[in-house]
Amino acid sequence: MEIKDSATLTRDVLEQHFSDLKGTLKKLLDERLMSLLQEVDVIEQESIKPLDECQKLIEHGVSTADDLLREGESAVDGDVGQQNEKLCNFTKKALHIQLDSLPEVPSLVDVPCLSAQLDDCLLTILKNQIFRHGTVASRPPVQLEEFVEKPGGILVRWCKVDEDFIPQDYRLQYRKSTASHFEDVYVGSETEFMVLHIDPNVDYQFRVCARGDGRQEWSPWSVPQTGHTSLVPHEWTTGLEGYSLSSRRNIALRNDSQSCGVLYSKAPTYFCGQTLTFRIETVGQPDRRDSLGVCVEQRNGDDSLQRDKAVCISTNGAVFVNGKEMTNQLPAVTSGSTVTFDMEVVQLGPCSNEGGNFKLRVTISSNNREVVFDWVLDQCCGSLYFGCSFSYPGWKVLVF
Repeated sequence: MEIKDSATLTRDVLEQHFSDLKGTLKKLLDERLMSLLQEVDVIEQESIKPLDECQKLIEHGVSTADDLLREGESAVDGDVGQQNEKLCNFTKKALHIQLDSLPEVPSLVDVPCLSAQLDDCLLTILKNQIFRHGTVASRPPVQLEEFVEKPGGILVRWCKVDEDFIPQDYRLQYRKSTASHFEDVYVGSETEFMVLHIDPNVDYQFRVCARGDGRQEWSPWSVPQTGHTSLVPHEWTTGLEGYSLSSRRNIALRNDSQSCGVLYSKAPTYFCGQTLTFRIETVGQPDRRDSLGVCVEQRNGDDSLQRDKAVCISTNGAVFVNGKEMTNQLPAVTSGSTVTFDMEVVQLGPCSNEGGNFKLRVTISSNNREVVFDWVLDQCCGSLYFGCSFSYPGWKVLVF
């Protein structure tokens, strides 16, 4: 079925492309023809003007001589009394008319002779180019490899399947399954991309192609594949005075308000086994009390996640577990930095909702460095809140 669908699509693309090409070529040829015809008109008008003027002068002289000749004949044929007067008038006119002078007529070498110079080699060049234009490929050099569900997003991975193909760039497109057109979502050299703003439990189609090293044209598209996420997107809590949120509430900006506190997630949407990602879009002035992290519960009145029942990283790279600073430290957070939290459950002793030891193996990564530690809690936690706090304005953070 996929073969028939791709064959039908390829036929449609080829027919549309060559139809557009024929229309464009006809338009270009018509424009060139009009240009040459206008050039002929201009040369014709400029060259024939002096000849027309010469012809008019000659015709005027011939007409004048003819009139004078008839007047002379009338003078000779009249009676004697009128004859002398007519002959006198005739003589005066004849003396004032220059019948022996003619305008200068251009020589034949100065008169243009138009012709069309058409080189048949154009047809040969076009024929050679046309016969080499376009190819039909049965196997694209790259294919989609994996879809990883993320909260409000899908991590898409692809791979090269043609060993002889040397890729320079990749191009990823997607669309809702109900949409008719694909749109670009990524162009670059990486082989994976996090597609955000994905509606939960909605199917999306993806396809990828590549551009060879030193080439301008893109390869054929991969076989379209369907992906979706069942995980609701992470959202910041609305209404905290010190922070402005994006329309999707996944981006928080520390504004100029003097109000300071921790901005928490709307709900405990982080689950163990997932990767929680903070991406720093812009930075402000750092402060040692700044924090990005995960906590068991929302707690009003705190100015930082550097407290009990929370793990976090400060903007200077210091890592805190239950309010205590670790010896190991990560690089300072900068614009474009990505900070990730990964957790897995390591259970100690009996665990129930009433209490018991509960341990999570936590990995925090930032700028190609990571720290790993165990976070011991006194209660089971199926899901966790995330949060951030910044003392100074200008910090903008995206969560996914």
